[in-house]
Amino acid sequence: MRRRKQKPLQEHEAIVESLSHDGKGICRVDGKVIFVSGALPGEQVRFSFRPHKKKHDEGYLLEVLKASPDRIEPKCKHYGVCGGCSFMHLSSEKQIEAKQQVLLDGLEHIGKVKANEVLPPVTTYPWGYRRKARLGVKYVYKKEKVLVGFRERSAPYLAELEQCEVLHPDAGLRLTSFATLIRSLSCYEKIAQIEVAIADTISAFVFRNLVELTDDDKENLINYAKEEGIAIYLQPKGPDTVTPLYPENPRLQYSLPDYNVTLDFQPTDFTQVNQDINPKMIKLALELLDLNDNDKVLELFCGLGNFTLPMARFAKQITGVEGDAELIKRANKNAEQNDIGNTDLHVANLMEDISDCSWLKKDYDKLLLDPPRSGAKEMMPYLAKMNIKHIVYVSCNPSTLARDAGTLVNEMGYTLEKVGIMDMFPHTAHVESIALFTKK
Repeated sequence: MRRRKQKPLQEHEAIVESLSHDGKGICRVDGKVIFVSGALPGEQVRFSFRPHKKKHDEGYLLEVLKASPDRIEPKCKHYGVCGGCSFMHLSSEKQIEAKQQVLLDGLEHIGKVKANEVLPPVTTYPWGYRRKARLGVKYVYKKEKVLVGFRERSAPYLAELEQCEVLHPDAGLRLTSFATLIRSLSCYEKIAQIEVAIADTISAFVFRNLVELTDDDKENLINYAKEEGIAIYLQPKGPDTVTPLYPENPRLQYSLPDYNVTLDFQPTDFTQVNQDINPKMIKLALELLDLNDNDKVLELFCGLGNFTLPMARFAKQITGVEGDAELIKRANKNAEQNDIGNTDLHVANLMEDISDCSWLKKDYDKLLLDPPRSGAKEMMPYLAKMNIKHIVYVSCNPSTLARDAGTLVNEMGYTLEKVGIMDMFPHTAHVESIALFTKK
């Protein structure tokens, strides 16, 4: 089959009109939209692009001819090459404004709804915050070196990074030493990734090894872990093969002191990326739920109990549902260890038919939803029959929140009382948000 010949690159100048939902500057060339990474509204920029699609194309910023007053010098020297961040050239205050606008625009245009009140944004220190990540690992023959980090922007290759400013320092300052460590192994070409999980008292790193390690390799990793005071796990195959190498039984925990709760977790479990935002998010969710000791609460997508156990301190009963059986096992253990006895936890795939589930047939006063990026569309028909008066929806995707908000408001008679963003991922275009729906 003959490969289609690529069209030549074109260079243009334009004024940036606005930002896209993923933080790219929107320009137009002969009416066609060009998304330009690193460009800000109001700026005059020179960029290149290769005509490819009918309605829009991706542009590459060549020069800022007239800068926005909101433009700042990125703190990270790898910014623009590494694809991990997309907003570091924009001041933190303006990042918040942009994310809030993405949320409100989505609600208006996708969901056809408007909130009665926009909450103040939930923020924290924007550097060294990220406690969960998956780092790529690759031996590059042309460079004769191991690279550890994130992919390049708009490319499948790993960026050559020395450090990361948004990762927790226990991870962000180890990229080069990890590369050196892996190069010392006999199987340096067969380490595929490192999963990062930072707990309160120890940092854990899961090395994805595609082949069995030799005794010398294991000794190298163990010595590094001892010297650095970290935990190293190995993962030879799927997630169920994750096994601690050193220490023998590390205990990963994070605490929520406002609720006298400590949660155990495993390094590949889902936990919130930003443990400075997390307690603020929980506090806000509980304030919006306005719990009392007579409330029976349903929590969908409850995970290992991040919201569940704090809520249990204030409500009569919490019924939690999660599709991952291991997370439910962990949540039950966490409840027991925290001396919490008013939780009733169930395993159910909330993306499939759940009509036979016993917990669905009970009455609830309030609901907390914390779905994945795909949202809670599949749950809407069930919620319509349950008629819960008070819903708090925590979202990691403003588009699916907007879609579900449209269903709740326009089809099910709820009012969108309050909505706001929580800056879980500073310097990225990721928008975490929370919304309160009520029905009289």
